[in-house]
Order: sequence, then structure tokens, then C-alpha cells
Amino acid sequence: MDFSYNEAQQEVSALAKKILGDQTQPEHLAKIDKQQDRFDAKLWADLAQAGLLGVAINENHGGMGLGFETLCLLIEEVGRTVAPLPLVPALVSAAATLEKFASQEINDRYLPDLVSGQTLLTAALIEPANEVLGNPATRATKTEHGWALTGVKHCVPFAHTAKRILLTAQSEDGLVALLLDPQTEGVTLNRQQVTAAEPQFEVVLDAANITEVVALGDQASQLARWMFEATAAAYSAMATGLCDKMMRMTASYTTERHQFGVPVATFQAVGHRAADCFIDIECLRLTSQQAISLIDQGLDATEAVLVAKIWTGDVCHRVSQASQHLHGGMGVDRDYPLFRYCLWARQIELTSGSSAQLLGTLGSNIATAYSQG
Repeated sequence: MDFSYNEAQQEVSALAKKILGDQTQPEHLAKIDKQQDRFDAKLWADLAQAGLLGVAINENHGGMGLGFETLCLLIEEVGRTVAPLPLVPALVSAAATLEKFASQEINDRYLPDLVSGQTLLTAALIEPANEVLGNPATRATKTEHGWALTGVKHCVPFAHTAKRILLTAQSEDGLVALLLDPQTEGVTLNRQQVTAAEPQFEVVLDAANITEVVALGDQASQLARWMFEATAAAYSAMATGLCDKMMRMTASYTTERHQFGVPVATFQAVGHRAADCFIDIECLRLTSQQAISLIDQGLDATEAVLVAKIWTGDVCHRVSQASQHLHGGMGVDRDYPLFRYCLWARQIELTSGSSAQLLGTLGSNIATAYSQG
């Protein structure tokens, strides 16, 4: 059986490398870092012009229709270049979820403009002090004109510039998935400081009126589960690119740096540490590909996503630590590019739950299955 990527996927990956590599040099990223929002509008427009924003979106909405797996190849390249772009929240958490669960009318209204780069979409997955992602504390009350939404969502990427925010809430009839206009009355956006400097916001909802319903009841529950799992798998792909690049930067640095008249890379302890990073990254790559492939095929990916996310957290931590250690003081110098990778690695490590928390969940799931079997 051939597990290699097909020709179209390889072409997408090569095109992404070319566009992202040309526009993510350290000097350019340093300029972006000084902006209030870490976002490269020109690079986003260039990806749109090349058709890459629509790589997973169906052709009838202006995309290529190449699927979730191909989209994750693009996301991996974004991780490898730490490009200041909201691909995961916009293209996975929001767009991919809408295309799978929303009505034709909603998709026709928003997806073509996203593919062309004219608008942004995002999603609100996190709430304060709520570790159960599929059971939101936010309340939705049916009204004469739609739904009144009350609650708080945390760490919503690009909430201030998004056309709509996809979110879930509890109602008297069960879970409901809605599209929120962040400019509507009753919505307050508070900027939050996050590790990787991505523009994220607390979204405070005070009887905010919503009229666009994506899904209700069981369909909304399926939407929430798919959105959380696809988002986690996509961040695992991004982490693969991040960690692979950190390892290669470290290998290059230790080869060039000399101590006692020989390259540092020739020291046995350095070689062992770098080899451990390589093994970690290959394990992360395999577990991530397993989860991504199952999601792409529409199969049950819950356990695979948990495993991939556990590896993501552990590998991000270990590779980042090893890279800093082997770089010495150079690693923390903000004139050197490693710090961006370490910050993103830390943010991804804790996004959607820590490895320890998820390992406990996986263990509980296995114990339950064993007792029932």
C-alpha cells in the first residue's frame, strides 16, 4: 500500500513552501512583530491569490476541494515558517466546520469571500474555568427575533476582524451552534495577551442577538466534536512543522559553533539530545498523520486525536527545551529567530488541554472500554 502524498498534495506543499519561504525571513517577521496585530495581510492575500486559502473548500465555493489532509500540509508549512496567519482558526475551526455542517445558504454567503481573502472567519472554542469543551457554560435563549446569547468566550483568535465567529452554547433544547457578528449589540471584545502574540480576544456576551443558526441538538453536538478534534489535529500538524524547523536550526547551529577547536555537534551528549528530538518529531508526525487521515476519511478519530495531542504537547516541550539548551544564550536572543518557534510551541502545547490532562482522559476511555468489553 502506498502511503505517500499524491501529486496534487505535493504540488500544494511545494507552492506553500515557495510563497511562505519568500515572505517569512527573520527581518520581515521582526517588522510584523512590532505591529499591534501579528498578521501579515499581504501574505494572506498572496495565499488567496494562489488559491491556497481554498485548498480544502469545495469547488462550488471557489476552492480546490482537496480535503482536510491537504490543508494540514499547508498548515505544517505555516508552522515551519511561523507565518503570522490564522490558518487554523479561519480554515479549520470555522470554514471546514461550516462546510461540513452548515446550510448551503450559509456556506454560499461566507466561504467564497474567505477563499478570495476578502473576509476572515474564526471560532470560539474556549471558556474560562471550563475544561469540558463540548459542554459550554454560555447560554442561548430563544427570542422572537432569534437567540439571545449570554456568557464569556476566551482566547478567540482575530475576533476583532472576523466577519463571523462560530460558537456553541447551551439552550433549553440542548446544544446550539451559532454564527456571531462581533459588531452586534451586546458583544464586548477585550484584547488578551497570549504566549505567541497572536491577536486573541475575550468575547463577553450580554444578551447578544444572533439570527444565524448553524446546527441544533445532536447535529450541534456532532459539529462541536468535529470542530474540536479537527482543530487539535491541525495544531498537531502545525507543531510538526515548528518542531522540525527548531531541530534543523539547532543542528545547523551546533555544526557551525566550535568549542575546544571542534564543532559542538560532535560532542556525544549533543548528538544524543539531537537524536532524541528527531525520534520525537517522527513520532509526532506519525500520530498526527493518523488523526488527520481518519478525519479526512470521515472516520472516528477521537482516540487518534487524543494520542496526537498528547504527543504534540510532549514533543513541543521537549524539542523547544532541547533547542534552547543546545543554542545556549543565543536561543533567547530576540534578534535570533528561535524564540518565535519556542513561543508558538508553548502555546500549541497547552491549546485544547495539557498532555497530562489528555493522558488521563485517554486512560479513562481505555478503562471504560475494557470494563464494557
